[in-house]
Amino acid sequence: MIAIIDYGVGNLRSVQKGLEKVGQQARIVQDPDEIREAGGLVLPGVGAFADAMKSLAERGLIGVIKEVAASGKPLLGICLGMQLLFEESEEGERVPGLALLKGRVRRLPPGLKVPHMGWNQVEIAHPAPIVQGVQDGSAFYFVHSYYVDPVETDAVTTWTEYGIKFASIVAKNNIYGIQFHPEKSSNLGLHILKNFGELIGNAHPSGN
Repeated sequence: MIAIIDYGVGNLRSVQKGLEKVGQQARIVQDPDEIREAGGLVLPGVGAFADAMKSLAERGLIGVIKEVAASGKPLLGICLGMQLLFEESEEGERVPGLALLKGRVRRLPPGLKVPHMGWNQVEIAHPAPIVQGVQDGSAFYFVHSYYVDPVETDAVTTWTEYGIKFASIVAKNNIYGIQFHPEKSSNLGLHILKNFGELIGNAHPSGN
């Protein structure tokens, strides 16, 4: 079972429906024990970084997310959820994130139409299971005003250009992040979710 972490943001049901369409059992949960029991986690989200981290803290979910990530189970962050995987964001006050990946979240530069909204291509930099079967140059649906700036560029699976070149998919060990919305990206987006589900089937968690 895939646990979709409910911390008071929207977009949960559409992610659940996307996973179900590709044959995955997915539940929207906020109970720490249910999160621990899941085979993998999805951290979706739209909205502000600081509000999201505050909501995770108030629900007592930060520790359990880190615990499950450390166990080796696959974890997927989508859009804001991807940004929360990093160390901090410059949105508003500099707020610390989950720090599962090294790097910062930055605002798209002046002169660009913000948010970046619509279909855009990805350039595959490093093969990873999450993009198995996805061709270089494939297009996905984006809605975001901030982007991740990873310290470890070898963790960047795909780049996307929108005024600047930014990381649109990251992957390191069992941690995955996607800046676009796979659940809104037609069949290719569903294929990404299918790949994530298969990662859960192949995972070999460490610890208990």
